[in-house]
Amino acid sequence: MKTTIAIIVSAFVLGTAGTSLAADKTKSYNKDVCIVTDNKLGSMGRIITKTYDGQEVKFCCKPCVKKFENNPRKYLSKL
Repeated sequence: MKTTIAIIVSAFVLGTAGTSLAADKTKSYNKDVCIVTDNKLGSMGRIITKTYDGQEVKFCCKPCVKKFENNPRKYLSKL
């Protein structure tokens, strides 16, 4: 019984560690303004957070997400 529990716990820990490592590869967004408009995050309502090609990006509103998706390289160059 102890062996079975140890195997289950080990599998859980390994599975969690794998997930954690994958999440750590995402680069965080360190600005307090929208990547598109430079408006203060939260000034237009709820902050929208997306991940694009391993980079977390934050927006002040939905229209900014659409603008970003039309030309992500333009806006990612701000980082």
